[in-house]
Amino acid sequence: MKIEKTRFPLLIVGLIITLILMIIIAVSVGTLKIPFTQTFTIFIEKIFNLEPTVNETFSGVIWKIRLPRVIMGLVIGAGLALCGVVMQAIVQNPLADPYLLGISAGGYLGATFFIILGSGILGLFSGLGLAVVAFLGALSAAIAVLFLASFKSSITTTKLILSGTIINAGCTAIANFIIAVSGSDNTITRITYWTMGSLSAAKWESLFLPSIAVSVCFVFFLTQYRTLNTMLQGDEIAITLGIRLNFYRKFYIVIIALLTGILVSACGIIGFVGLIIPHIARALIGPDHRRLVLVSVLVGGIFLVAVDVLARTILHNIELPIGIFTALVGAPFFAYIMIRKNYSFSN
Repeated sequence: MKIEKTRFPLLIVGLIITLILMIIIAVSVGTLKIPFTQTFTIFIEKIFNLEPTVNETFSGVIWKIRLPRVIMGLVIGAGLALCGVVMQAIVQNPLADPYLLGISAGGYLGATFFIILGSGILGLFSGLGLAVVAFLGALSAAIAVLFLASFKSSITTTKLILSGTIINAGCTAIANFIIAVSGSDNTITRITYWTMGSLSAAKWESLFLPSIAVSVCFVFFLTQYRTLNTMLQGDEIAITLGIRLNFYRKFYIVIIALLTGILVSACGIIGFVGLIIPHIARALIGPDHRRLVLVSVLVGGIFLVAVDVLARTILHNIELPIGIFTALVGAPFFAYIMIRKNYSFSN
């Protein structure tokens, strides 16, 4: 469903206000409930460096524990949505997501290696070990897909999808074999939990790399809307416009592979976000990437922050993996969008 140009700014303002309200709600709810008024006061005091007037316990919980987690959810949700938009354009497939290139399976294999061997030689990475090795695994899988898809001929969307499927199956099989041979009950539980995604490890220091990566990629792809729109039209139209789609596919895939690897290493595998958010955004503003990229990033951030609140509050004193809720919440909502909304995947 397309909206008029005059309504687009109102939509953006509405999404930004929704995001701000969601952040306030997210840092206020939990095992320790904090009144919204006090949360707002804490933000004002921190932003303007005022003398604290709120309970120090509340301030500590919000600033040291909850806010880093909420910002990580915002960054990861925005990043996965951005990756989904670009991947769906690259392969001209509405079912594409950031993990299409086997990146999640590569991260899974890397995480499996570290969790099982982490006390040995891989312990040299110290506290960042799991994130570093998961990123290396994700990046290696992406490189393998690119090599396989471009072997003896140029990259095509079909070869990308097939190569991603092959690498995904291979990495998953190797990881499962390692678990079956070497894994104890404790390591199996830890690996399983990682594959379902979590924001519980978010800290201020762990926010730097994902935040910078998502911000840079977001600004870059905002400027690439013409090429992304052309990708949806196909190679024949691109040739008439003088756009080298084969070059841009390779270039964009490298960027998306790096970004997805960083996101996977930060929080594990959180599925469904990169698949459904671009469709929800298209239902709001249509397929033009000039608007779609911005709306997808905002909706993705709102979605993951909201889902994380459910994951950590729906059961008393139990935090569930966020990946469970992205599917449980996302699937029915996606079905509603598909049934009730009429929109086009391409221009």
